[in-house]
Amino acid sequence: MSGHHWICAPHHRERETLRAGLDLPPLLASLDAHRRLRGPYTAAGTLLRLVAPEALERRPELAARHYIELQESTPELAPLVPQITHHMEEQSSAGEVSRYPARLHSLRVAHGIVDFLLAALADDGAGGPRTLVVENVEHADVTDQEFLAAALRRIPPELLTLVLCSGTAELLDPPGFPSLSLPEALAAHAEQTRGAGSVLPPAPAGPGAARRYVDGDCLDDSPALIAAYEELPGAERAALHDRRAAELADRAEEGEASLRLGALPYHLMRGSDAAGAGVEALRAALLRCKYLGFYHMAAELGDEGRRFVDPAERPELWWVFIRESGVCLAAAGRPDESAVLQEEARTATLNPAHHMKLAYEIGMLYARHYPEERRDPRRARAWVNTAIALSDLLPDPKERAFYSVFNRNGLALVEVRDGRPDEALRLLDEGIERLGRELDLGERTWHRVGLRYNRSQVNSMSGRLEAALEDYAEILDADDDFADHYFNRGNILRKLGRAEEAIADYERALSLEAPFPEAYYNRGDARLELGDTEGALADFDRTLELDPGHQEALLARSGLFADLGEAEAAQADVDAGLALAPGHAHLLCLRGRLLAEAGRTKEAAEALEAALAGDPELAEAWAVKGELAYSEGDLPTAAADFDRAVELADRPEFRFNRAVVHEAAGRFDRAAADFDAVYAATGDPDASEHRDSCLSAAGRSAV
Repeated sequence: MSGHHWICAPHHRERETLRAGLDLPPLLASLDAHRRLRGPYTAAGTLLRLVAPEALERRPELAARHYIELQESTPELAPLVPQITHHMEEQSSAGEVSRYPARLHSLRVAHGIVDFLLAALADDGAGGPRTLVVENVEHADVTDQEFLAAALRRIPPELLTLVLCSGTAELLDPPGFPSLSLPEALAAHAEQTRGAGSVLPPAPAGPGAARRYVDGDCLDDSPALIAAYEELPGAERAALHDRRAAELADRAEEGEASLRLGALPYHLMRGSDAAGAGVEALRAALLRCKYLGFYHMAAELGDEGRRFVDPAERPELWWVFIRESGVCLAAAGRPDESAVLQEEARTATLNPAHHMKLAYEIGMLYARHYPEERRDPRRARAWVNTAIALSDLLPDPKERAFYSVFNRNGLALVEVRDGRPDEALRLLDEGIERLGRELDLGERTWHRVGLRYNRSQVNSMSGRLEAALEDYAEILDADDDFADHYFNRGNILRKLGRAEEAIADYERALSLEAPFPEAYYNRGDARLELGDTEGALADFDRTLELDPGHQEALLARSGLFADLGEAEAAQADVDAGLALAPGHAHLLCLRGRLLAEAGRTKEAAEALEAALAGDPELAEAWAVKGELAYSEGDLPTAAADFDRAVELADRPEFRFNRAVVHEAAGRFDRAAADFDAVYAATGDPDASEHRDSCLSAAGRSAV
């Protein structure tokens, strides 16, 4: 069975010809990924509309397992799955949004879609593999690029052979910080077939060619159709777009909501009422994309709107487009582009409220959105101080209270980044008290919770773990359906040694969010603490299924394999981790341990030396080095190495091994002391027996 395929040719007809020459399984579907059609998840949504209704009927348990990714990627499926809840928004003032998703949320959704397809296609009765053809992948939204990249790696061709088709221009990652690279996935998992750009006989246009072109959402690359469209007078072209927009609007009203994020605003902006219905459709699509965390698409929609709307003629609409575009660019990992828009906005408006918001956003660029090496707390503080000064001048007392607190909340972030957590806590405490005093119950509920959330984060990172838990008790009273709250509280509980409660929180987090590797990894680590090696291994496997480059999961799983005596599997994970991070001290230490156990002492010593060069205070490396020295009969070096290991981390296993070295060297009193300490900490009968033997030997030596 061949693998996945990538077909590159300048024209659709040539790509079809090349595909016909491949030996492929029967066709499941041929679909178009161009974001003009339905915006985010155009390709994934089209596939899910095809396979999900029957799969959910056949396997109803998939609805509860995949409800988030199905309805966020494909709103048409919302009636078939449990609804996503946002209790805080339901209880707050009309129009309040409690939060916007993190940039990685769409990647989690992509993995959830892949999980669903793996389950839905595995037992659908097809009796063999099939083929999915995806056209125009170079024009896919970032969400579809993430989905296709995940699918190429995770869906075996024996189940579904992917044939991705694009033009011959270099396929590039989107701007910003891509979470998953489609070009890299294609290079790793697909065989490329490249066309020669041969000239095919032109397809005849025929009557109604321009209308066919518009009805195809202007995606057909036939020169005859394009020419027929371009030859029409402007008014006639607009009429065709009006007609197509009306059809799409009817379909959207009947349930195809995803059209509102793609083809519908596209045609309205080219119809006869672009300044009215067109820009309104753009505005609505932008805000919807921002709400769902589709930040690249939201920025693109905002850019089109801002270029169409004159700030002097329609200042409030212009403000929506330029401000939301800047915010979304920052959230998408494109801070430099965001800064350009912030500057453009500042030169075009005299509105004090606008300048207040822009000052805050520029401050956040310096505090959190720029890469680490470009962040600047001083500049961030200067801009946020400007926002605070302007907010304190707002005439409406409630608006003044809200924005004064909101901007000081931003200043608290700056203080944390500048190493001043106590000042951050003071600002947050004052904000919580002021909102409670000056706003009515139910007003700005999301921001009240946000302040407590930030306070819990500062308390946690400052070691005030019980105070952080108290914050979360209040947070979850108001906001009990947000995965991050449970994930973060689980981390706090683990630090307090309450592993079982932490596991319960991680499981709740996983039920409220599309699959994300961090929760599986942390749950696996907590399970390992409780001795549940089978559960821990399953969680580490799942972590690495979602993120093969998760270094800590590779380390944890390799260590677990080593403890279980599965040296080959352990070595494979160590090699994979070191390929990603050659200087990773813990992985080098484990390599040294595995090599030592295999009798390759010289290589083991080299690995341990490299580990300690990277982290001289890595206790495990000193302990393994001590074991290696002991095995070679070098007792003085072994004792010194174990002394260093115990000094860095006084663990029972290190003391036990040091005691063995002391015993072998005839230092029975020191050996007895170490064995006694081990027995006191663990109750290990071996330690007790060795202690008694050493005490007896010490007595004989004294005589």
